Amino acid sequence: MLNHPPMGQGFAIRLGDVVQMRKPHACGADQWVVVRIGADVRIRCTQCGRAVLMPRARFARAARKLLSSDGAEGSPR
Repeated sequence: MLNHPPMGQGFAIRLGDVVQMRKPHACGADQWVVVRIGADVRIRCTQCGRAVLMPRARFARAARKLLSSDGAEGSPR
């Protein structure tokens, strides 16, 4: 069990987290890896490798759930 609050409620995302998005990518995958966090969030498709940059607010609306975390709970950011 992951210790993240549900998506859309100020959830904490970390580099390397795998999230499920609401709409599937054109390649058919709906799982994305978080590769950059800031005012914008960059995610990379797990199937085809395409990267997408979106504002954090749009990411929070589009993310359905957190599938896995990289396990770096105590790492400094």
